[in-house]
Amino acid sequence: MSRVDDLNLFLRVFDSGSISAAARSLDLSVAVASQRLRALEQSLGVRLFHRTTRSLTPTPEGEALADQGRPLVHDLQTLMSGLRQAGTQVSGTLRLTTSATFARQYVSPHLPEFMQRHPQLRLSVDLSDQMHDLVTSGFDLALRIGALEDSSLVARQLAVNRRVLCASPDYLRRRGSPQRPDELAQHDCLILVGTGGRADVWRMKDKRGREVAVRVDGPLDSSQGEVLRDAAVAGMGIAIHSTWHVADDLRAGRLAVVLPDCKLPATGIHAVMPQRRLVPARVTAFVDFMAEKIGGVPPWERDEKSSRARRVSPAAS
Repeated sequence: MSRVDDLNLFLRVFDSGSISAAARSLDLSVAVASQRLRALEQSLGVRLFHRTTRSLTPTPEGEALADQGRPLVHDLQTLMSGLRQAGTQVSGTLRLTTSATFARQYVSPHLPEFMQRHPQLRLSVDLSDQMHDLVTSGFDLALRIGALEDSSLVARQLAVNRRVLCASPDYLRRRGSPQRPDELAQHDCLILVGTGGRADVWRMKDKRGREVAVRVDGPLDSSQGEVLRDAAVAGMGIAIHSTWHVADDLRAGRLAVVLPDCKLPATGIHAVMPQRRLVPARVTAFVDFMAEKIGGVPPWERDEKSSRARRVSPAAS
């Protein structure tokens, strides 16, 4: 037991004038209550009660402890009760970090509904492609896209992150639509630059299921997917994009899928948390909410027509 519990026991004895009465109120045996009371006196180095066979009278030190300790115990009990309540109610401040592009398309539009469901909650949203350390940065939760590095963090996959090769119809009319993965080496390719360097080796499975790796090059590389998406729409070349990122462009015909029979390695869209146990209710509520919104068949692939790969026929190239 903590000293706070012992102090609470002392106050029960002080108020009732009886160890046995205090023990009953706390569901303790008289022997245990007496032992804890003596341990408290020993730790403080003072006697708190004058004891006789018939009476229990507070000492001056006991009077002082009751006078000054009571408000402290009350405040601490109130604090602990509030914290327990916060652990079961969706309240407080949820600090979230996620990719800016993904958040603007698939998180931000849903935030008003989430806040309406949980009016006692406050949100603090960091939109950044930077991989923050959740613990040292004080974030409750991150939404991360792609392969996760090994770590002590806890992750829950919300959706599959499927990727495709794509280019504008104008580019494919001018340069022709590649029919085999190796033909990508003769095309202008738009290349993502990540923490591992320039991703200029594109890996995929061909229509027979064989692993293929092609080294590509082109006029533009960037660390920002938005730059590559804009360049692809403008007809500058072929790019690899997540389907969530270019779903609207594919629907509208601004982009078309290249080599639709080939499959690029898929990754995931994950909710990442600092710990598995004692997860605040606000975190669990938001993860469940996002699973509701993008889980299963994600919104960017729910329209059957939009999920069909747009192709440019060889005759049109």
